[in-house]
Amino acid sequence: MSKQSDNQIVDVAVVGAGIGGLAAAGALSWAGLRVVVLEAEAYAGGCAGTYFHKGYRFDAGATLAAGFYPGGPMDLVAKATGIASWSYQPTEPVMVVHLPDGSQVRRFSPQAPFPPEEQGMDAAAPAFWTWQRKTADALWDLALELPDFPPQGVRQWLRLARLGLGWLVKHAPQSPSLVLNMLFDAFGSAGRHLKGAGDALWTFVDAQLLIASQATSRETNALYAAAALDLPRRGAAQVQGGMGGVANALVEQVRRNGSQVLFKAEVTRIERQPGGLRLIRTRQKGDFRAQAVICNLPEENILRLTGKRPADPADPTRGIPPDGWGGFMLYLGVDGKVIPDGFPLHHQVVWGEPYGEGNTIFLSISPAWDASRAPSGKRAITISSHTRAEVWWRLFQDDPAAYQQRKEAYTRLILERIERVLPGIQNGLELVLPGTPVTFQRYTGRAGGWVGGYPQTSLFRMRPPKLEPGLWMVGDSIFPGQSMPAVALGGLRVAHQVLAALPQRIS
Repeated sequence: MSKQSDNQIVDVAVVGAGIGGLAAAGALSWAGLRVVVLEAEAYAGGCAGTYFHKGYRFDAGATLAAGFYPGGPMDLVAKATGIASWSYQPTEPVMVVHLPDGSQVRRFSPQAPFPPEEQGMDAAAPAFWTWQRKTADALWDLALELPDFPPQGVRQWLRLARLGLGWLVKHAPQSPSLVLNMLFDAFGSAGRHLKGAGDALWTFVDAQLLIASQATSRETNALYAAAALDLPRRGAAQVQGGMGGVANALVEQVRRNGSQVLFKAEVTRIERQPGGLRLIRTRQKGDFRAQAVICNLPEENILRLTGKRPADPADPTRGIPPDGWGGFMLYLGVDGKVIPDGFPLHHQVVWGEPYGEGNTIFLSISPAWDASRAPSGKRAITISSHTRAEVWWRLFQDDPAAYQQRKEAYTRLILERIERVLPGIQNGLELVLPGTPVTFQRYTGRAGGWVGGYPQTSLFRMRPPKLEPGLWMVGDSIFPGQSMPAVALGGLRVAHQVLAALPQRIS
């Protein structure tokens, strides 16, 4: 061990500066622990980061910020980390969904003075959305208590039972039918609430769940679906500087709290040491020792870092669940003139089944008021479509020319299809950057370029955060799952567990 590393002793090391890791680091540093966050890239946020290229700031993956309402997830994060306030502007409509028949469904937040347009899609819609909203409200009420799910150990079981009992006492007298229905929903899919619905409602819900739960209504657990479909009602907003603005605010707060965030600090190994400490080796910043390590990474990456599973160059997608997704991305710099004044900033374009692979596209445009996102008179756009990672990796390894041809074909297809949203956009293109799961692994480090976490087909599919004594995981693989507010809550939950587990502080 180098002389430099002898001085690098902390209470907690956080590997990865994604939103979950930064929320945990912020809460722990605010509580007085000495924390170091080690990020391999030059910017924070991970899948919810914003990167700079040729004058543009592109949201790397996630593009929809939410959870900023009073008492909501990001409000809890601010209070837990010491942040005075967030810099954001509400956005209305939250998004526009373009269905295959050419119709549009606009989704608004509860604060908007507009009726929810999805209610009028067909005769089954009012009942479906009533169920969804009542169920989601009840679930978020429980999720904001940061339950330990799935529970690990007697203490967590007892706490979960106490929270669950309090939740029942609050909700059962008000709506016994809702509570009974939720018991059935815990083991069923969202599709049972769409029986009798027309094609438009099925398509709309399936497309929305694909981006929110990584599966359609016939596979997504009903309770998770109700909460996932609720994202537009959870304080959707545009953040100054892009999605990375949230991560940057957390970085600044961790540093104000007296701890460190180091960039270009790629972790290469995590080793157990005598006495319960962990040795964290980095490629550029020396070594660190810590009582606890929190990894803002998928489990496959953690297994590789701890030496329990060596990387297999012949199988780069190992660790991705068979039904897991990658993303095909397009980052566009465009002439601002092709975007009409007051044009909504988020769009989902649904071309038809099978979903993904260019048949469902999510498009987000930088706001005109945020001059930091693009050169004067220009706008930054991030576009994504679900894709299976295995095909891209096979071509990348075995047939580079075919890989490049496929990337060009997907680029053409998606540019043609977003003409439905922005006619003439191809005439205003200034910059086109395509990305595949191969690209995503290169810049986020996620094994195989896997995005979105586990498809939420069961409440018990998410991993428990504590992997072994002194080692935790945060991110979209743990409860409550994907989306910025969800991973932020997961980070707070793990911070509470770490505080309870540390025998004493060594800083």
